[in-house]
Amino acid sequence: MVEAHYRRVLLKLSGEALGGEEGSGLDPDRLRALARELAEARALGVELALVVGGGNILRGASAREMDRVRADYMGMLATLINALALEDALRRVGVPVRVLSALRVEGVGEPYHRERALEHLAAGRILILACGTGNPFFTTDTAATLRALEIGAQILFKATKVDGVYDDDPLRNPRARKYDYLSYEEVLSRGLKVMDATAIALAREHGLPVRVFNMLKSGQIKRALQGENIGTLVGGEKA
Repeated sequence: MVEAHYRRVLLKLSGEALGGEEGSGLDPDRLRALARELAEARALGVELALVVGGGNILRGASAREMDRVRADYMGMLATLINALALEDALRRVGVPVRVLSALRVEGVGEPYHRERALEHLAAGRILILACGTGNPFFTTDTAATLRALEIGAQILFKATKVDGVYDDDPLRNPRARKYDYLSYEEVLSRGLKVMDATAIALAREHGLPVRVFNMLKSGQIKRALQGENIGTLVGGEKA
């Protein structure tokens, strides 16, 4: 077996990755498949934390008729629903896992605390970090970058529906060109839809590399952990 290239990784998943064909709701088949892939990743000896979005249930920023702050808190709670669904799927395949929430919700997860998170990782448990940063106006991309830095992750994996970053939407434009490598400055200056600008600026400030790849293809998480040059690398060293 090829050994893992990384010791500790944070994986950012979109809420849509847990949904059905339209990216909404929760798809049991996708949850089972993802749980199996994460179990394989853990078997490599990697310490793994996850941040899951909530877009399959609700996007705070898209609730236009509501107060933005209230809508953002609803979006955070949507990520908690996804975290609990993923926790259940992982437990069903025998993986030790803990949900840590930035918002206190008694009975369903532990409050997020950096030292406690590090203890769980050292004990071999997968972490699912829910409710973003716990504050409105911050995306789960920014939360993922912040948590990756807090736990000392070597890289942030962003799993999407496409196999990297393109100069145009590849689902609409078949001639869109994929980038193998981008600097943080290129992402920001070109307005590329990798992560929001706050997340990219934070990653740049601390030299946190970000690898973007298609998680809907089987085995991609394991390949990325083994250091294969899949998808698009933002920052870090070129392969």
